[in-house]
Amino acid sequence: MKTRNLDEKKLYETAKNSCVICNSCRYCEGFCAVFPAMEKRRDFDWSDIDYLANLCHQCGECFYACQYAPPHEFGVNIPAQFGDIRTMSYQKFAYPRWAGKLFENNGFFVSMVLFACIFAVFLLAFWSHHRNFLFDDYAGNFYKIVPYSVMVWAFGAVGLWVVFALGMGFVRFFSYIQKHETPTSDSIFQAFFDVFSLKYLGGHNNDGCTYPKDERSNIRKVFHHFTFYGFLSCFIATSLGAFYDHFLGLSAPYAFFSLPKLFGTFGGTSLCMGTLGLFVLKWLADRRLKSYRSMGMDYAFIFSLFIVSFSGLALMIFREKTIMAFLVLFHLSAVLGLFVMMPYGKFIHGFYRLGALIKYHLEAKKS
Repeated sequence: MKTRNLDEKKLYETAKNSCVICNSCRYCEGFCAVFPAMEKRRDFDWSDIDYLANLCHQCGECFYACQYAPPHEFGVNIPAQFGDIRTMSYQKFAYPRWAGKLFENNGFFVSMVLFACIFAVFLLAFWSHHRNFLFDDYAGNFYKIVPYSVMVWAFGAVGLWVVFALGMGFVRFFSYIQKHETPTSDSIFQAFFDVFSLKYLGGHNNDGCTYPKDERSNIRKVFHHFTFYGFLSCFIATSLGAFYDHFLGLSAPYAFFSLPKLFGTFGGTSLCMGTLGLFVLKWLADRRLKSYRSMGMDYAFIFSLFIVSFSGLALMIFREKTIMAFLVLFHLSAVLGLFVMMPYGKFIHGFYRLGALIKYHLEAKKS
């Protein structure tokens, strides 16, 4: 990695000192995956800190249990310190790195400007060909507004770049923390199981996390499930739509009880519920646990997911109205903006966490 600046060095050294203190105490060893992984090390280099930070869910349980947490002079605050490290890892392993740095420093602002610019371009391009587009009748057909070929080429090109950038980020992160050791199929399978079940959001006894305050609750896990599986359902809906069009010769609009519409409706509704819930929880969360370095990108990602899901549902409801053209352009702009920011913010944490869990289970098998 490149030479680190003083601010980055201070963050890593502070987190490293906290890990050393945690290893001396070990009161929290059963709380989550972080502490068993921590206890396998006598010393910590900075790749270890990146690994541990991306194992952390920032639930706060260790903070409330810690006798060395602030205002103690040791100042052990694993959730906030690891949150800062995690945010730095988004830009440190990003491809290209300058894009990650841009989003890290101005996360919410850059994301909103990006969305506004995309929407303005779409709006102007469409208006130049359809001056009265707000009053034309499109009979619920999206492709009369944006031709299918334009959608495929525009979103296909951006999608391929996003997949490439996400893949490069994951490879950079995993090769940095894993140090050339080959993962086993068992460690990969167990890591995927943990990711899809959101295992560690249930607390160490599955009675919930101490989030947003010090009382246990599974509410955060519930909203994460709504968000995760809502996003997955929307992706399936889009894939089914492409399959229907390319291989079955069935073009949109589809009936409400068709598979693309059912998955899309469920996914959009779940995403709206999940993102609203996560936003409220993040707002209410104990200020001592927050990573203020990550707040901009966290809110940008949650807000973007909500706008995509809400505009998609609005489009379904008002597709026969004259406002449909405006909603189509707005929704497509939101989706494209979300795609562009995916490799550089909160979304990439899912991939880094997967890599960290693979390493965790690989190490656990050696014990």
